[in-house]
Amino acid sequence: MDNFLTVPQGGFKLNRLPLRARELLRAWDAADEYLLNYLAENGQPPAGARILMLNDTFGALAVALSRFRPQAISDSYLSQQATRMNLAGNGLAEESVGLLNSLEAPDGVFDLVLIKVPKTLALLEDQLIRLQPHLTSSTQVIVGGMVKALPASVWKMLERLVGPTTTSLAHKKARLIFTAPDPGRAMPANPYPVRYRLEGTDYLITNHANVFSRDSLDIGTRFFLQHLPVRPEARDIVDLGCGNGVVGLMAAVRNPQATVHFVDESFMAVASARENFRRALGPERQAVFHVGDGLTDFEPDSADLILCNPPFHQQHTVGDQIASSMFKHARRILRRGGELWVIGNRHLDYHVALKRLFGACSVVAANSKFVILRACVS
Repeated sequence: MDNFLTVPQGGFKLNRLPLRARELLRAWDAADEYLLNYLAENGQPPAGARILMLNDTFGALAVALSRFRPQAISDSYLSQQATRMNLAGNGLAEESVGLLNSLEAPDGVFDLVLIKVPKTLALLEDQLIRLQPHLTSSTQVIVGGMVKALPASVWKMLERLVGPTTTSLAHKKARLIFTAPDPGRAMPANPYPVRYRLEGTDYLITNHANVFSRDSLDIGTRFFLQHLPVRPEARDIVDLGCGNGVVGLMAAVRNPQATVHFVDESFMAVASARENFRRALGPERQAVFHVGDGLTDFEPDSADLILCNPPFHQQHTVGDQIASSMFKHARRILRRGGELWVIGNRHLDYHVALKRLFGACSVVAANSKFVILRACVS
């Protein structure tokens, strides 16, 4: 796949994360190109403009506009790492872009705000509400996305939370939305995070905006919880791709002797997991919370049990690259006799990858929609 982006701002070599030997997907989309071309055609941004970017997936916008020293907000650790990697790969200083996570506030007000529409529209709502103190009536807000990712609800949300909108013509199946901030409008209270009581327990579960299944326990997790193992000999249990941490929390309850490690690449997910665990089990119970690229930072032979409900998409792109990376990491860090438990939709065929990595896998439980698989390091 050609990984060289050519736009009026220059030519840039860009790569996605996780890295794959034969990558078939680009690190940018037509909406990134449309946005950068629009800015250049209209003589923007002016010198000295203060720029804020939200959800720049692999850093295409940040790299192309790095001379303006923008600030960039993302909920994705992989996105931030890709931005660092792509800055370095193009001979640009990491300090030329201020990287912030989704729970951090940017500094000051901005002349230009560029927003890529995320897959989770609740995240966009949370971001738009948090954005208000950083806008003025002269701030230019441009929202970009592929047409298929821009339902009418995006327009309505922008109108409600920012101001009047106009749209561009579609180009290469991408579209831009221009929003004029109205600082005088009354802003609603931020509805995030949301909370619900975990069924069958007294635990109150907190979910930040970008957490999967924010309002209730999803059916896959419910099925997984019914079959979580009890391993008295386990010292270290990993909730890999932890989301709000419900699986790791209940694993901790069933395995009180173990330290549970909560791992996700979403800053909001790990923040939710930390709050849920501490509220349920208190500060004295041992646990580790880690935002990162899967298990990359874990040492070999450092886990006895890994529990995983892998995502099968990366933003708007559906694929098995994240799950495949998780399985490889798990094989590397499991101790002898350690086990990886995976739940997934039956049609995803995770058993094929697990048999290739571990030599075998077995079915723990299955229903019409989900299957729980177990692979062991012998």
